[in-house]
Amino acid sequence: MPAAFQAVTVDYVAVAPMLIVVAGALVGVLVEAFAPRGRRHGIQVVLTLVVLVAALVVLAVWSRGHLAVTFGGSLSLDGVALFLQGTLLALSVLSVLVMAERFGGVGSDAFTPMGASTPGSGQEDAATRAGYATSEVFPLTLFAVFGMMIFVSANDLITMFVGLEVLSLPLYVMTGLSRRRRLLSQEAALKYFLLGAFSSAFFLFGSALLYGFAGSSDLKVIAQAISSTPGGLEGLLLPGVVLTLIGLLFKVGAVPFHSWTPDAYQGAPTPVTGFMAACTKLAAFGAILRLAYVGVGGDRWDWQIGVVVIAILTMVVGAVLSVTQTDVKRLLAYSSVAHAGFILVGVLAFSKAAVGGVMFYLVAYGATTIAAFAIVAMVRQDGSEASHLSQWAGLGRRHPVVAGSFAFLLLAFAGIPLTSGFTAKFATFAPAVASGTSGVVMVVVGVLASAVTAFVYVRLIVLMYFTEPVEGVVALRASFGSKLAIGVGLAVTLLAGVAPTYVLQLAGNASQFLL
Repeated sequence: MPAAFQAVTVDYVAVAPMLIVVAGALVGVLVEAFAPRGRRHGIQVVLTLVVLVAALVVLAVWSRGHLAVTFGGSLSLDGVALFLQGTLLALSVLSVLVMAERFGGVGSDAFTPMGASTPGSGQEDAATRAGYATSEVFPLTLFAVFGMMIFVSANDLITMFVGLEVLSLPLYVMTGLSRRRRLLSQEAALKYFLLGAFSSAFFLFGSALLYGFAGSSDLKVIAQAISSTPGGLEGLLLPGVVLTLIGLLFKVGAVPFHSWTPDAYQGAPTPVTGFMAACTKLAAFGAILRLAYVGVGGDRWDWQIGVVVIAILTMVVGAVLSVTQTDVKRLLAYSSVAHAGFILVGVLAFSKAAVGGVMFYLVAYGATTIAAFAIVAMVRQDGSEASHLSQWAGLGRRHPVVAGSFAFLLLAFAGIPLTSGFTAKFATFAPAVASGTSGVVMVVVGVLASAVTAFVYVRLIVLMYFTEPVEGVVALRASFGSKLAIGVGLAVTLLAGVAPTYVLQLAGNASQFLL
C-alpha cells in the first residue's frame, strides 16, 4: 500500500485533553444557540470550568504516561508539550474565573463597590456594559485553548499553522467584545486581525520555503535535511527559517513585531487581556522552542545572531517605552514586550537547562499576569475602569489589600528577590551566560532593562501609597471566583520565589523533546 494511504495511528489517551476541550467548545456553541438568554452565562461558566478541569485531570493522570508522536507524526506529545499544555489549562481556569466576574451585578451584594448603597437599586450590570461577561466569550476561549494546545505540540509546520489560526481567530473576536469602550475595542480588534493576518502569511510562506528545502513539513525531516544536504537547496533554508520565525515572534510581541500589543491590550476587555498576555505568550514560546530545537536548530549559526538582535531590541524597547505610559494596561503591555525579550534570552541558550528555565518563566509570568489584570478590572471610577495612572493615586490608603496585592505583583514583574520574577529571570539568564559571549551580552542588557522596568513599577507603587486619593475611585468587591484567581496568582508568585525547587525540577524533568 502506498505510504500516502497507510492508516494513521492515533494515541487517543495522549490527545484526550485536546479532544475534551474541543468537544466542550462545540457544546458551548450549542448552548449559545438553544439555551435561554438569561441562563446562558451561568451554564457557560460551569461548562467551561468543568471542561478545563476535566482536561487537566486527564492530562495529569493518564496522558503523561503516554508520551508519543501521533496523528501521523503531526503531533508530538512529549514532556515539553504536556508540561505546557497542563500550564495552559491551569492558567485558562484562572482566566475563566476572572472572565466570569459580573461586577455591579443587580441583586448581588458581592459585586457592589465598597461603600455603595444597595445592590439591587437599578444599577446596570457592568459586565454587560463591559462586554467581557457576555456568554459567547466562553466557547471562544475553549476554541482558543484548543488551538494553543495544538500549537505547543505540533510536530509539523502545517499542523502548527492550523493551531496558529485556531487560537488566533477567537482572540480577534474576544478583543472586540468590550461594549463600554466600543470604538477603542473594535479598533484594537481590527489592528490585531490585520497584523495577525500578515504574520500568518509570513509563517505560511516560510513554511512553503522549508517544504521546498526538505521535501516535507515535518520538523524532524527538516532537521535531517539540514544535517545531510550540502549545497543545493540551501538558498531556501535561511529565508524559510526567517519568515517562519517572524510569524511566531509576532505572537509573543517581540520588537519590531510588537505594534499590536499595546493597542490590543488596552482595547480588549481586561480579563481577556490577562488571558491573551499569559496563555498566548506561553503557546507561542512553546512553538518557538519546538521549531528552534527540533526543526531548524542545526542551522542556528545562520539565523541566531538575528534573533539575538531582536531579543536585545525587545528588552530595550519594552523597558524604555513603559516609562512613558500613562495607562496601566498599556504599561503592562510594554512590560509584556520586555518579558518576551527576557524569555527569548533563555530560548537562544540552546540547552536542556534553558528549556526548563523558559518553561518555569512561562508558569511564573502567566500566574502573575492573570492576577494583575484581575486587579486592574476591579479598580473603577464612575462605573468605568480606572485605567489612567493618575486614578490609582492613593489607592493604598482606601483599599490597602487590593493595592498591596498589586504592588507585590509589580515587584514580581520587576524581578525583586523572593518573588517568582527573580527566580524566573535567574532560571533563563543562567543558561544564557553559560552559552557564550552573545548570551552574556543579552543578560547584561536584560539586567539593565530590568532596572528600568523596576523604576516604572516602583513609581506606580509610590503613587498608590504616597499621594492623596482620587475622589470616586473604588475597588469593587470581587466574587469568590476572582478572589480565587487572584489568590492563586499571588500564591504562585510567592512560592515560586521562596520555594521554587518543585516547579523548577518539574520543568527540568519535562524539558526533553521526543525525537
